[in-house]
Amino acid sequence: MAGRGIEAFASLAKGIPEIKKPIKRVHLTEKLFWTGIVVAIYLVMAEIPLYGIAGVQGDPFAMMRVIFASRRGTLMELGIGPIVTAGLVLQLLVGSKMIELDMSKPRDRAVFTAANKVFAIIMTAFEASVYVFGGMYGHLALNIALLVFLQLLAAGVVVILLDELIQKGWGLGSGISLFIAAGVAQKIYWDCFAPIPAQDGYFVGAILALFQSAMKGNVLDVLVRPMRLPDMTGFISMIVTFAVIVYLEGLRVNIPISHARFRGFRGSYPVKFFYVSNIPVILASALFADVYFMSHVVSARLPGSFLAKILGSVDPKTGAPVGGLIYYLTAPRSITVVLEDPLRALIYTLLLVVVCVVFSITWVEVGGLSSRDVAKQLIDSGMQIPGFRRAEKPIREVLDRYIPIVTVLGGIAVGLIAAVADFFNTFGSGIGILLTTGIMWQYYQLLMKERIEEMYPGLSRLLGK
Repeated sequence: MAGRGIEAFASLAKGIPEIKKPIKRVHLTEKLFWTGIVVAIYLVMAEIPLYGIAGVQGDPFAMMRVIFASRRGTLMELGIGPIVTAGLVLQLLVGSKMIELDMSKPRDRAVFTAANKVFAIIMTAFEASVYVFGGMYGHLALNIALLVFLQLLAAGVVVILLDELIQKGWGLGSGISLFIAAGVAQKIYWDCFAPIPAQDGYFVGAILALFQSAMKGNVLDVLVRPMRLPDMTGFISMIVTFAVIVYLEGLRVNIPISHARFRGFRGSYPVKFFYVSNIPVILASALFADVYFMSHVVSARLPGSFLAKILGSVDPKTGAPVGGLIYYLTAPRSITVVLEDPLRALIYTLLLVVVCVVFSITWVEVGGLSSRDVAKQLIDSGMQIPGFRRAEKPIREVLDRYIPIVTVLGGIAVGLIAAVADFFNTFGSGIGILLTTGIMWQYYQLLMKERIEEMYPGLSRLLGK
């Protein structure tokens, strides 16, 4: 049963606009239509600049734009950041039992969803105020600051409603996944085909630049380009990174299970190599970005102070770190920069991998994914491992052979992939490719499921849909 505090908090959602669930089954064609509409709205909002902002220089959150599907200086400045932050915080509170919710009960799930929506709006208001009054747009007059704040708040609410539209069954998957994939795809397309002249005499887009250089007989010119321009090294790195992730996604250990009452029912419990998915690298990047933002605020408000020197400062024009802690928490995003300061690349990689492993272990414990929690879930669902007593201890001992190992190895892997991919200026960034690969796989499974249910309607009725 949900606690009174969280129920009272969730009740605030009654005053917020809501997307109603469809009263009848939505066919795949209609779901694809609404999914396309949502993506189109997101892409349009990502191109509309904030009114009242003359121009923005540098981007302290450049490394987080992919994760939060945000765009500097536009209505999508905050992206899905408030939704993701609210969801992660509430999941941690529920997983650690600080909030009493039984997610197996429909009523408690409804309370969680409502509370998440309210908290997401609160986080939108908080992040918008930090951006506006924390100096992200320079010093603004009070009336302009309030106008920008309201734009960010309104855009954030629209994003929350778009996500709810998809989640309620009108579209496919989730709005969050859609926005991330759309943002990464747009970035990759731009890096490949941007028809804008660059300072090296070629187009910005690496593929167009390749054709130009081939016509001149200087193909090697676009293998590695200066000023972090998209080059063929980044393009090849993107393909290699994608292939590595697809391979590792398929690695798993299948533990045989059977039903205690129905002996003929057998299956397997898969323990994937990426056991906690991309959560560790998302949390690690969020932590690094928080330190980055703190350094930006401190250097702007307290220039020359001891804390400003420790945290480091950023170039006001480019937003690039020029010293301090943030210098080592930011990926050197090209092979030339790595070769100029290999120690920085090594320290960044070690820090990212260690933090990813810590978050991976923590998420397993608080997210209900530990051997103890999984063993209890299997027992409660009437399952057992053939050849072992139907008790929590022997099942936990079997799971302990795999889960702790893949938790650590998975954390190391996602950290290394994200770091190394960025060293080669991978199109879409290492984290972006990690996230998008998983999202593409989820959508492939969703589309197959939808097609099967439309071809065999009786199967849907059998499953209670």
